[in-house]
Amino acid sequence: MTAHGQGERPALARCVRVTPDEFATTYWGRRPLLSRAGESRSGAGAASKLFDDLMTVADVDELVSRRGLRTPFLRMAQGGRVLNPRDYTGPGGAGAEVADQALDERVLAAFADGATLVLQGLHRVWPPVAEFARQLADDLGHPVGVNAYLTPPEDQGFTTHYDTHDVFVLQIAGSKRWQVHHPAVVDPLPSQPWAGRTEEITAAADGSPALDVVLEPGDTLYLPRGWPHSAQARQDLTMHLTIGVFPVTRYAVLEALLSLAAEEPKLRRSLPLGVDPSDPDALAGELAEITRHLTGWLPAVDPGPVADRIRAKLWRQGRPAPIRPLAQAAALNSLGPGTRITPRGELRWQLTTSGPDVVSLHLFDRTVTFPASCGEAIRAVLAGRVDRVGDLPGLDPDSQVVLARRLLREAVVVSVEP
Repeated sequence: MTAHGQGERPALARCVRVTPDEFATTYWGRRPLLSRAGESRSGAGAASKLFDDLMTVADVDELVSRRGLRTPFLRMAQGGRVLNPRDYTGPGGAGAEVADQALDERVLAAFADGATLVLQGLHRVWPPVAEFARQLADDLGHPVGVNAYLTPPEDQGFTTHYDTHDVFVLQIAGSKRWQVHHPAVVDPLPSQPWAGRTEEITAAADGSPALDVVLEPGDTLYLPRGWPHSAQARQDLTMHLTIGVFPVTRYAVLEALLSLAAEEPKLRRSLPLGVDPSDPDALAGELAEITRHLTGWLPAVDPGPVADRIRAKLWRQGRPAPIRPLAQAAALNSLGPGTRITPRGELRWQLTTSGPDVVSLHLFDRTVTFPASCGEAIRAVLAGRVDRVGDLPGLDPDSQVVLARRLLREAVVVSVEP
């Protein structure tokens, strides 16, 4: 669970011009959706600046020239080919001890020659995008990642391809022509990339596009995974954000289920001596036996352990809100009953009973155990029902401070400054 709910899905509302319910039932995973800036509730004059609070072209200059950006947070591509990082990166200089920092002059040269500049993982390096990405992931219930693409006039960074994740395109500056084709592979998994299906992609690209549009600033485009697409800049430099949505699929549930099947002794047995598993006829009998065991086992599977396996994988794909480590460390030394605390933003957690005397707090990267007597207080603070250390329920004053210090140390709660 998290410390907050989805509400009205405000981040999703910025990506589409239909209601969240209509998007969920009509478009999600089914078909593309083009949303024009003019359809926004903002005035016409503000339409072209709908996403300037997330990132601008000037912000990209700031990242590349002054923030010490390194690969793989930065890459460049041209004509469908990703350039060698040595073409645009180099040593960071005396004392830096890095060899792959973006070099302004090399990025300039490559861009001036027609290469597309790609900033990857912006949800980890640019605060406005990071906040938006966290909200969108909460709105959708699936992990997201954000890249920026800047293409010189009349150029194209990548040839026709499809993604194995869903995509929202937010046009920031300039205009870009997008051609989208019907799926070559319906709902491809990460193990089914387009690079292994070039003939199908070529055939799809040669046919009539399902969508042939020009995105202007403030426009958005949603593409389900598997829909081949290409994009080409027009007369001006163009920039857009691509928000990749990495959906939890039924196959992911099946993978979790199969990992649970490893606990069944009958399904771990070795094949009989002399059986050739590469021979379909020889394998038929064993396959029938495995199927019989599975059909007997599946109806009795407890969804709890399956959900635990999915949670462990899903939570590692996201991050809670940033904290200030030095401020947190300082708060540890001055913590008292009057110290104001609040749950860490976007923190996913689960509290379980691990025995008569222990509760376990499951987080995205670890599990922390506490005395069972702390369970009520932990649940209360993470649910947002506690304002000060002295308000922690079910504990004496000394225990309140000890628990608060532990939660602060584990980055589960944060200190609220006056």
